[in-house]
Amino acid sequence: MKTIKILLILAITTTTAMAQNTLPPNTIDVTGEGIVRVVPDEVTINIRVENTGENTKTLKEQNDATINEVLKFLKKMDIADKDVRTEYMNLSKNYDYNSKTYTFAANQSLSVKLRDLKKYEPVMKGLLDTGINRIDGVSFSSSNKEALESQARKKAVENAKMKAEEYASVLNQTVGKAVSISEFRNSVGPQPMMYKSSMMADESGGSQQTISPGEMEVRTTVNVSFLLN
Repeated sequence: MKTIKILLILAITTTTAMAQNTLPPNTIDVTGEGIVRVVPDEVTINIRVENTGENTKTLKEQNDATINEVLKFLKKMDIADKDVRTEYMNLSKNYDYNSKTYTFAANQSLSVKLRDLKKYEPVMKGLLDTGINRIDGVSFSSSNKEALESQARKKAVENAKMKAEEYASVLNQTVGKAVSISEFRNSVGPQPMMYKSSMMADESGGSQQTISPGEMEVRTTVNVSFLLN
């Protein structure tokens, strides 16, 4: 009987010790945010050629002729081939209930990236001269995107650590090493500006400023778990 009691006590003690060893460590979980602001030095122009009519072959020929003029003009402006991309081509069929006839709309879209903002005005004017009839918008970016993202990540982790230390100090505790980090990043820039062809015309022939790049943000958010001592 004594042997059984001793074994039972040892089993209870061992189970209690194992339970204590498996308890999760005390942690403090915080969210840190890092923001880097910069003036954009690149712009992407989204243009479109659109023609409507009853003959699809004629519509394609019209679109092809305009796109060919666009590409020739961009080469003259020393825009690299890698910075000009066909986004989509579309042909849709529409029915007119009044005339009881079908018509077609042919669309082709290009994006043009300018790595020098000084080229914006002459490129935009030249594009309109080629015969395009839609400008869907412009979007700004930075050539130093990777470096900016790296800065934002570092700021986010520093911000998370600062928050953790503030919380811990109130409790008379200290922050230990980080045990987990997860990241969520979101780049926010100026909203694209929408133009129509008539808005871009400069009848006086003089130069004018038609865009303002503003300031863009590169924002990173991290969730960090620190040991709490």
